[in-house]
Amino acid sequence: MQGFLNLNKPLDWTSHDCVARVRRLLRLKRVGHAGTLDPKATGVLPIALGKATRLLQYLPGEKAYKATIRLGVRTTTDDLEGEIISSVPCSGLDLAEIKTALGQFEGKIEQIPPSYSAIQVDGKRLYDLARKGEIFQAPTRTVEILRLEVLDWRHGDFPELDMAIACSAGTYIRAIARDLGVALQTGGTLAALIRTESSSFPLTNSLTLTDLEAQLSAGIFQPIPPDAALQHLKSVSLPAASAKKWCQGQHIPVTSDILGIVRIYEAETRFLGIAQSLGGVLIPQMVFEPIS
Repeated sequence: MQGFLNLNKPLDWTSHDCVARVRRLLRLKRVGHAGTLDPKATGVLPIALGKATRLLQYLPGEKAYKATIRLGVRTTTDDLEGEIISSVPCSGLDLAEIKTALGQFEGKIEQIPPSYSAIQVDGKRLYDLARKGEIFQAPTRTVEILRLEVLDWRHGDFPELDMAIACSAGTYIRAIARDLGVALQTGGTLAALIRTESSSFPLTNSLTLTDLEAQLSAGIFQPIPPDAALQHLKSVSLPAASAKKWCQGQHIPVTSDILGIVRIYEAETRFLGIAQSLGGVLIPQMVFEPIS
């Protein structure tokens, strides 16, 4: 079995838990995932099956979320999982003030990931260092916020803001919640998070683990074709003779002026793998379906 599973990750499960469960359900050793989700987040977790695990690096990086930010509260983890650092009512906030502050988070921004994150510093995970009481700050990274939309606003001592956020890979929504609190001088933390899209997989087409079990029991589960998640890449079709040589690792000259990473097909229909198109030559990067 090979292809992708668009999994709707359940609450309180780690991404690793989901991979392990899928591996057992499908009785498949080669299972991997794209874009780790925190245990308290739910939503789209792309799962690669079989040889499709080798395609994970070529998936598009853009992601989309529905996030709830609670203002007036700061925590050690920048979400409600952590210990509360401060809790100060801020009922005087209004939505116009918040929208003005949100302007600084649009487009390309510099972001410091949360202290409790999987990022490595000197070969050690930040969350491991944080749990030991060691204080390290992750290096600043440049991320891009493609869309930032206010969905709802609830007044109160600790007001909450529901937002739709589309962003580049590597963006921490917890950091946006924290930094919005800093900008408003109130403190802020992430109260809830749903990933609505990841690597072109939408939440509307996702399967829960219960759905997967039911489909497997009924014998109707079919993985998503491996190249369906790669439509952001341009494609090149080769005739049978050239396709066979390409699968054998040979560089194939082409007249196409396409540059960069491309999908390779035989006769426009059979997906063969991934190549780098460079100077009129197709260089094999990953042969997915060899021709005998």
